[in-house]
Amino acid sequence: MLTILGFAMIATFLVLIMMKKMSPIAALVLIPSLFCVFVGKGAQLGDYVIDGVSSLAPTAAMLMFAIVYFGVMIDVGLFDPVVRAILKFCKADPMRIVVGTALLAAIVSLDGDGSTTFMITVSAMYPLYKRLKMSLVVMTGVAAMANGVMNTLPWGGPTARAATALKVDASDIFVPMIPALAVGLAAVVALAYVLGLRERRRLGTLTLDEALVREDETETVLVGAGAGTAVAEGPGTASRGGSGAGAGAGAGKASGHGGEGTAGDDFQGLDPHRATLRPKLYWFNALLTVVLLTAMIMEWLPIPVLFLIGAALALTVNFPHIPDQKARIAAHADNVLNVSGMVFAAAVFTGVLTGTGMVDHMARWLVDTIPDGMGPHMGLVTGLLSLPLTYFMSNDGFYFGVLPVLAEAGQAHGVSALEIARASIVGQPLHMSSPLVPAVYVLVGMAKVEFGDHTRFVVKWAVLTSLVILAAGILFGII
Repeated sequence: MLTILGFAMIATFLVLIMMKKMSPIAALVLIPSLFCVFVGKGAQLGDYVIDGVSSLAPTAAMLMFAIVYFGVMIDVGLFDPVVRAILKFCKADPMRIVVGTALLAAIVSLDGDGSTTFMITVSAMYPLYKRLKMSLVVMTGVAAMANGVMNTLPWGGPTARAATALKVDASDIFVPMIPALAVGLAAVVALAYVLGLRERRRLGTLTLDEALVREDETETVLVGAGAGTAVAEGPGTASRGGSGAGAGAGAGKASGHGGEGTAGDDFQGLDPHRATLRPKLYWFNALLTVVLLTAMIMEWLPIPVLFLIGAALALTVNFPHIPDQKARIAAHADNVLNVSGMVFAAAVFTGVLTGTGMVDHMARWLVDTIPDGMGPHMGLVTGLLSLPLTYFMSNDGFYFGVLPVLAEAGQAHGVSALEIARASIVGQPLHMSSPLVPAVYVLVGMAKVEFGDHTRFVVKWAVLTSLVILAAGILFGII
């Protein structure tokens, strides 16, 4: 019964948000609460929620201060050279823009943090997608898949969890998988190329001048920087301020989210004249970011503590006056509140799934349904199961709860634990769009995309990417 109710709860949640009958936050809270009552454990709902909140509180804290930190870094101009380089490559060609999205997301993913990747990627690409009226779900889908492939890095999480759960070395899992993962990343870039061609056919290819003129003629935009942001209309203006996603993307209400200039000027993604720029502190900010990311990878301190300290330093040094610090925090407050609220709402979902025993029953049912004849092919079975299981449950639940059972079944048929571990990471391109992954809410929130729209678009392509990685692993004899 718990197995059926578990699958029914997940299906109900997905259907309601994809049909836009409920907001993700409401669905994450109300649906599991209702099913907890159905299970007959309504009296324990409070305990389940508190347990879920306790487990996700460090993640919420990390996201809150990471958004503030990287938002400030974008405000002060740290990533402007990267943005300019990507925009120079993309020009005003939709195909190049989508491919550039995949490449940028993959490069930034080297730090191992999905939230960082999505903040920088959306900050750079959002103005282009909006200005050319491109599909924003293409941006979120491509970024999520590229990050999903790169999430398999040993410091990204899944590989380390698999190594810990099966007591093997993380490098023995990851290094042999590099060829298969490279094929997966190439598949994401190829998919970005195809989706970009589709956008190019729909929109056409513009010159830089035409792109700027198009926005000048059709949009009311915000110009200026600092507290005195003003509204202007008509030709000659191409600067966009913004709230919500704009604030989260780093430009914020005070710094402008779009490029500035008239036809014939450079095609900018971030306002080069915004008041928050700190060119004299560029190398300090660069060094601070390198130290922060190094400390995160080397695990010198817990990640939430690192970002808390980093955000405090960034604000204090770049904006020594308290009113300016308050303005920067306010500029990113919408995104901080949306993301942290979503994380704590997800804590209700995961708390009920775990506390009621639904996850355990679902995992055991799936393992028990594996035919005996598939024993020698447990690598393939594990790879296939990693897609739905890492989507419907947390990485912790899958790697520490399900993977040891799959490894034990595989070893009984002569399949090594390393092979099972390698197969277990192929579902990460799909996992990164799971409603249980906090970083995905950063992505859709900053891009102003409905979570249901993102899910409808990305699932089929993410499944395809995961299957390509699995097929490459089998073909190369890795799995």
